Amino acid sequence: MTQSLTLEQQIDLHITTNGPMSVATYMGLCLTHPSRGYYRAGEPIGRAGDFITAPEISQMFGELIGFWLVNLWQQMGEPKAFTLLELGPGRGTLMADILRVACRAPGFRDALNLRLFETSPPLMAEQKARLDVYDPKWLENFENFEDGPVLVVANEFFDALPIRQFIRKSDGWHERQVGLLDGKRAFGLSPTPIPPQSMPDAVQDAAPDTIFEACLAGGEVMSRLAKIVAVQGGSLLVVDYGYAATQTGETLQGVRRHAYADVLDAPGETDISAHVDFGALANVARQAGLAVQPLATQGQFLTRLGIGERAAALAGANPASAADVRAAHDRLVGDAQMGTLFKVFCAHSPGLQPPGFAA
Repeated sequence: MTQSLTLEQQIDLHITTNGPMSVATYMGLCLTHPSRGYYRAGEPIGRAGDFITAPEISQMFGELIGFWLVNLWQQMGEPKAFTLLELGPGRGTLMADILRVACRAPGFRDALNLRLFETSPPLMAEQKARLDVYDPKWLENFENFEDGPVLVVANEFFDALPIRQFIRKSDGWHERQVGLLDGKRAFGLSPTPIPPQSMPDAVQDAAPDTIFEACLAGGEVMSRLAKIVAVQGGSLLVVDYGYAATQTGETLQGVRRHAYADVLDAPGETDISAHVDFGALANVARQAGLAVQPLATQGQFLTRLGIGERAAALAGANPASAADVRAAHDRLVGDAQMGTLFKVFCAHSPGLQPPGFAA
């Protein structure tokens, strides 16, 4: 019976039957419901979708990450077999740009085991169309990796993982929930307080009504992959919007048709995301035995890898597109655009020296 209901109706029925749900449960249903979730049913990326990611702006983004991966592969002694895993590969644009450059390095293509982690059937179809020549395989979990180092790339993946929200009150922290008020979805609080000492040190002195967000799913993904990299060698490269150290404040947001939208409206039709706590990810990676580079802005990272020179070369090769190349360069690295908002995180095997993180 519930299969015939819209996602909106299913969520409201769940609340009516079981009571309010956590923000994490609501966000998970909205994004990854088996048949009606945002990433299951639609094609969200691109000008016809709800948002545009860096790889869709310019080939330069993926090309430079391809160079970065080759550099690490060479530092590891050019292993004869390694896994390249992308989390949330979108339309396959980023990986296509990465491999177009990386496979020019002798031996890289022959050593490559390409793995993709994706939940959207429409996007998987696009990935297959773009990447089939590289014999990709899609993972359902993070187990049973082949022998050899593992290189992980995640662009705008962690921001889409469900978060829990907590609000500080006089008797402790209360989890924020989604319930029904006069028949409409609304935010409320769990009546059960959580003792302040159970929260991170960084929020112990938070003022009343302060919001704290925690992404337990992100920590779990990082933990599983970091443990694999710690044993087999390799790195994790994460590009996303977020903050360097655990802090308070609300970042949960909805986007629909390239404009901000209420996260409680149109479940399954709105992209819901939150800023990434890179400090928390770094702690998890270090606990697994990995080294962590100082967090860089996207602008710093791409500039250090040579995006200015690459833009000049592309513009010079095709003067008719020079203005578009310059505009893409500015959008990727400009402080007022993506350059500062987006951060680049890297955790890796001790001894490696990933480029792009030192001035």
